[in-house]
Formats: sequence, C-alpha cells, structure tokens
Amino acid sequence: MPEYSDGYAEFISLLKEDNPSLDLDKIERAYQTAKQLHEGQFRLSGDPYITHPVAVAALTADITADTDAVCAALLHDVVEDVEGLPADYVERHFGTDVAMLVNGVTKLQHIAPFESKEEEQIENLRRMILAVAQDVRVIFIKLADRLHNMRTIFFQPDEKRRRISLETMEIYAPLAHRLGMQKIKLELEDIALSCLDPMASREIEDRIREGRERNADFLSQIEANVSEKLRQMHIESIISSRTKSIYSVYRKMYGQNKEFDEIYDIYGLRVIVDTEPECYAVLGVVHDMFTSVPGRFKDYISTPKSNMYRSLHTTVIGRGGIPFEVQIRTKEMHHVAEYGIAAHWKYKQGIGREDSLDKKLEWLRTLVEIERDSADTEDFMRPFKIDLFADEVFVFSPKGDVIPLPAGATVIDFAYAIHSAVGNRMVGAKVNGKIVTIDYRVQTGQIVEILTSASARGPSRDWLKIARTGEAKSKIKQWFKKEKRPENIEQGRADFHRELGQYASRMTEAERNDLLETVAQKAGFPNGEDLLAALGYGGAQLSKVSHYIGEECERRFKPKLNEAQRDALALEDARRQNHNYRSSNGIVVEGIDNCLVKFARCCTPLPGEEIIGYITKGSGVSVHRKDCRNVVSGMKDPSSAGRWIGVHWDRRELNGDGFAATISIAVESRQGLIADLTSLIANMRVKLLHLNTTEEHGEISSLSVTLGVSNLGHLNSIIEKLRRIRGVNTVTRN
Repeated sequence: MPEYSDGYAEFISLLKEDNPSLDLDKIERAYQTAKQLHEGQFRLSGDPYITHPVAVAALTADITADTDAVCAALLHDVVEDVEGLPADYVERHFGTDVAMLVNGVTKLQHIAPFESKEEEQIENLRRMILAVAQDVRVIFIKLADRLHNMRTIFFQPDEKRRRISLETMEIYAPLAHRLGMQKIKLELEDIALSCLDPMASREIEDRIREGRERNADFLSQIEANVSEKLRQMHIESIISSRTKSIYSVYRKMYGQNKEFDEIYDIYGLRVIVDTEPECYAVLGVVHDMFTSVPGRFKDYISTPKSNMYRSLHTTVIGRGGIPFEVQIRTKEMHHVAEYGIAAHWKYKQGIGREDSLDKKLEWLRTLVEIERDSADTEDFMRPFKIDLFADEVFVFSPKGDVIPLPAGATVIDFAYAIHSAVGNRMVGAKVNGKIVTIDYRVQTGQIVEILTSASARGPSRDWLKIARTGEAKSKIKQWFKKEKRPENIEQGRADFHRELGQYASRMTEAERNDLLETVAQKAGFPNGEDLLAALGYGGAQLSKVSHYIGEECERRFKPKLNEAQRDALALEDARRQNHNYRSSNGIVVEGIDNCLVKFARCCTPLPGEEIIGYITKGSGVSVHRKDCRNVVSGMKDPSSAGRWIGVHWDRRELNGDGFAATISIAVESRQGLIADLTSLIANMRVKLLHLNTTEEHGEISSLSVTLGVSNLGHLNSIIEKLRRIRGVNTVTRN
C-alpha cells in the first residue's frame, strides 16, 4: 500500500484490526475517489481537504462498523464541493445505499433563494431529518462531520465560529443527546462553549482541574474502599472516577443560579458490573458505606430515559462532608450510554433493520408527519426543539406501561402518545384516580387514565394551544384536516379577513378573493381554499402568511390611505413586532429579542412577582424583584440608572419547577425533625436543591433550604405546610 500523509494509513490499519469483516476494497476505492475529486482543495488550517473526509470516516467507523456508511463518510462532500459532478456519479460507482447516505448528509442546494440564514438552516435540518427517518446512518455521518469541524473550528473567523457553535449547541448536541450518543454530545458542547463564552469556559475548566487535583487522594481512597468491599462480596467490577463536563457545570451555574461549590456531582465514581441485580447490590453497598443525600437518587434502570440511557445515580457524602455522585451500570448499559442508538444498530451483524430500532426512532417519524402536514418551516422546528431540549417525565398507564413525555406535557399529550384514536375520543382524564382538567401537566410517577366516549366530537382547536408534544399537535391537525375541511375553511377565512384589518373595508369581495389567490401562491399553496383550510387546522401559521398579506395590501391599497391611517397602521405593526419578542428563561425583555437572561441571587424573583431588568456588562440581563434593595439604590445612582430595562414574565414559557427559592426555617431541635421536613418536601413532589443546617450548643437551631418551585403561589403553599410541622417555629423566604 502506498504511503499516505492524511491519516488514511492509520485509519485503515485500525479498521483491519477492529473490523476485519468490512469490505476494505470498497473503502479503498471510496478513498481514492474522494482524494482525486478533492485534489487541489485545502482547509483553512492549510491541510489538504482529504484529511477531513478521512477523519469523518474514522469517527463514523467508531460509531457504526458498516462499509457503506464509511464509504459515504469519505464521499460526503463531493456532491457539494465538486462542480460538474454528474448527479448519479456516486450511485453508479458505489451503489444505491452509499448514494442515498451522501445525499442525506449533503446540504440543501440553492434551488430558490432563502429569506434568511435561519430559514436555510431549518430547511437543511428538515432534509436531514427526512433522510434520517429513512436510514439512521445519515445522522451517524452528520454527527461525525460536525464533530471534526468543531475540533478544527478555531481556524474559522470569529463571526463564523460563533454561528457554527450556536448551531451546534441548538441542534447537533441536543440531537446527539436525544439519540443517546453522549460521547459526541459532551465534546460538541464543550467546544461550542469555548467559542461562545471563552472566559467562563476557561474559568470552569480551571476550577474543575484544581478540584480534581485537590480531591484526587479522596476519590482514589473511595474507589479503593468500594472495590475492596465488592471484592469481598465476589462482585467483579470496573471502578473509575468521573468528572462532569465543562458545559454541564456551566449550565447548572447559569441555569440554576448556582455557585461552583454548590454543585454536588462535579466529581464522582462510575461502577460497572456484569448484571442488573449486581447494580442494585452495589447501590446497597454504597448506601451502607456513605450517607445518602435525600432526593438525589435516580433509577434509570427500571425507568430508562427515552434516549435508552440506563443507570443508577446516587449522591452520597464522604468523609469531611464532601458530596460525590456514584453511577452504577452494567457493561451493556455503559456501551449504550456512550453510543446510544448506534449501540443497537444491526448492520454490524448483517441483520435487517426491522427490530426494536424502529420504536427508538418513532419521535423522528413523528417529525416527518409534521413536515407533511405543514408548509411552515417554523412549525416544523418548534416541536423538534421541544423534543430535543425538554427534560422528561415518566407517567404510567392504568395497565402499568411507562410513557415518557417531555416536561410540561399535559394529559392531551399522554392520550395521543397512547394512540391517535384515544386522543380523538378523549372526553376527560383521571390522575391517580382523581378527575383533572385537560390542561393538567403530568408528573413523574403519576397514573393517568384517559376517559373516552364513542360519541365524542373529537378534539377542540384549543387543544393545539394546550398540547406540548409535536406528536399530539400533528395528530390533532390531521384530524381537523381530514374531518373538518368546511369548518377549517371558514375558520381560516375569518383569520385571513381579520389580518386584513383596515384594508378589509376598502375591498370588494372580488378584490379580497383575488388577493387571497395571490397570497396563496406566494405561500406555496395550490389555491386560496387550500390556504384557508391550512390556516383553519393549523397547517400554516397566520404570522407567516401575514407578510404576504401586508405586501399585497401595500402594493394595491396603501397609497390611497391618508397620513393618519398610515400612522395607525405603523403603530399596529410596531405593537405586533413588540408582542412577538421571544423569551429566555420565561422572561421577555422589552425591545430585545431572545437575549441572555439570569436571575439575580440577591432577591431570586419568582413568577407572580413584579420584576425589572438590569443590563450587565457582558452577561446579559439580570432580573430582580422590583422591591429588591439593590434596585431601589441602583435606580438612584446616576451611573447605573440608565441600565434598568422593562421585563415581564412570559406565561407561555413558564412550567415545571425550574425556579430556585431559598427559605430559612427556625426550629426547636428534636429527633426526626429533618426526616419529617424532607419527607414532606418529597411527598409534595418538590425538588430539594440544597439543605444546610446551623447548630447552637450542639443542636440544630435553623435550616437553609433551597427548593425548585414554579411560582410565588407554589412557594407560599410549601411554606404554609412546612409551618405545620411540629418543632418548626418560623419559615421565612430569604
């Protein structure tokens, strides 16, 4: 074999050692073809371009040992980067499968101009998702491609580096997480963070390294003690120390307003054993050896995450009061935790794809259904991001089946997760045996029963506003599309005429119909009636169509308006634009769209309280309660008075228990008091984020407790119940 200087020799050598069953001749042909077609092309680093496809092929081979996937990885850029290449070139030389994979990875060609970079990104993502739903190997190659591009991103100019990193953080890292591919997800996040917030990234990296060095002896001793205990019990194990990723720490610090020292699970141990029963045996050993932290145990073995992750997590306290996390899993679970859906890929064994893998890709197929139902790219993107970013809840059916749903999901989402027919015939729901409203948000561990009736009229249009999952919204829209076309048209017509606003009174019916047909063609619909039907059942969003309506009205009628009418229209446009500002962390900042928002630690505001924002230097907007003493003094200071800005809660985005609130509890020391407190908090299904005690004369005199709450009313309800515990004197909010 000739000498290569692009990494191919090392790559092919590893392939021969690790995957001798691959068709190495076909891979060699793909490499030679890619090298020839990319001849004369160079990366920004100065390396020959062929180094990139070789690196992507090596990463792809590590994910899935499949000949066609490796060939497609080597050829993944030839269609996009080589001018004049015949459309069927790859298929003629390497077969249908390789061609399909290459086309799935290749970016969308510019058949028509896009209105924005975001729209182009969404269209590329839509194309990729459609390809992945057909063959999951597309995403293996795409993630490998993105990972290598991120590893070499520092050769890119600053602006492009930030844009690519933001896209990676918004799309590719969550996608890797959703597919359970944690190794890739963690590396993508850490590199992207180093580009988006380099100072914070370096600071956290330094703190982690210092802590690891400081606690090295402690962790080694813990590891040795646990290992010896398991050896005495004849349990074979692999024990290693584990450090939380930089971005995971960053997200906890900024998302939960925590200091570095307040994060318990930065360092820990991972114990890998042979069987599932041994996992629970190890858990017992760990709890015998150390003091467990209440509320910090999670059993992902009996209730796996939707990305197939299975493991036991528990946080315990070692000597000196140092908390650390212990993860316990089998070798198979560990393999799945590292590689996710790729661990279940059957092409390695030459087995067909009709197996449980189909169920693991069901959420992707739901997105395909949404794509078919809607011509609106944003309508496609919204449920995609919800499915990627949301935490999960695990809910039980009356038969004991576990249904995973995104946090904030309602009983409507549960019904449609069971079956579309169940959702369409739903007339009510019970949670733990009690009737609830249809907008009730389900919580982990609840038993949900859907009440149905054969005479049910079907879903209400309001359900589209209540449902959270893309699957439920898609099935509701399908029902309206199929069953209620005349009603859809009437509903769409009413929305369309309302959007015309002041122009409507100036048009005859014939003029309105002519404008409708023009707008329908611009929006990509065959005729006006189809557009109205889509508006009626939710297949198209009025906010998207309004651009074309306004454009046509301006062209046809605006010159006829007097100055006062034009001013009125301008004010209405400004009102609409202001209304559409997107929120961050449930906060809308007036005049700024989707900016970085964090909650001030001095007053920790909660939904239900009046708030105000302060524009910080380089850290976005800090949100305070209006009665915070720092606000009162800050607004009097001429040097900072101009930095205060109006903010308000975005009710649409507030859900779950994502707000931290700290309370002080003065107590009379008695045996079992802390157990009563933590039990009450657990029974209320409230997250216990932090607990600290203060002692006087050797006895507990007060506690500082940080809880995860949804709003001010939720916190007040908790405080009222805590006050009823025997031995509690006062409960006050810090």
